[in-house]
Parts: sequence; C-alpha cells; structure tokens
Amino acid sequence: ILVDTTTLQLYLIQHERPALRYGIGVGKDGFVWKGETVVNHKARWPKWTPPPEMIKRTPSLERWKDGQPGGPKNPLGARAIYLYKDGHDTGFRIHGTPEWRSIGTNASAGCFRMIQQDVIDLHARVTPGAKVIVR
Repeated sequence: ILVDTTTLQLYLIQHERPALRYGIGVGKDGFVWKGETVVNHKARWPKWTPPPEMIKRTPSLERWKDGQPGGPKNPLGARAIYLYKDGHDTGFRIHGTPEWRSIGTNASAGCFRMIQQDVIDLHARVTPGAKVIVR
C-alpha cells in the first residue's frame, strides 16, 4: 500500500496488475506523518477507543474511553486496517468513515479515512504483513 498524503490518494499495488487508487482523508495540520509500517490485522465494524490525548483535547469523548461499539456511526466505519511498526501498534489506522465529506481533506487525527465501500474493498484485498509506505 502506498499512501500519498500530498495528493490524498491511497494505492494498492497489485502483482502483475494495475494498482488500485482510492481517495482518502488524511491528518489535519500537526497530525500528518510519513514512514513505513505493516498491516498487523484487520477488523470488521471495529470498536473505536479514543486515545487519552484525544480525550484531553475533546473532553466530550470521555464517554467512549472504554470504546464505542462498531456500527454505522462509529468513527472507524465499516472496516479498519491496523498499522504497526517494529511489532508495536502505531495507533494509526486505514479505516472507513461515516463522515464521507472529509475524504479529500486534511481532517483526521493522523489516520487515513476512506469512504465505506472503498475501505470494504481494500479490506478484502489486503493481507496482514503487507507493507504500507506513507509519503
């Protein structure tokens, strides 16, 4: 997977076939990052737990400190792909979003957002261990 934070596109590089391109939303100012990670695991209708620093910035999220169950209004959307580096959770995800208008913008806290049907497609195609390059 190649994530281009400048063009707001995510590419799934396929063996001997054209790459698939998806539009994404990326981190807002101060939350953009670059580097290499791997897909550790994937989830369908994942539970979302805001990290403590996010709760500190937005106290109303305290109600989800133990996690918001998966579902159509969950910020992780229909699917999530968990990114790890050196065996450790980066805290960043490639995930769906109910906020489809945020695709093509810098609006997240560092994760890569996709419209629901695109993340469902990517989730079905990618396997744990896949390399992810963010540039």
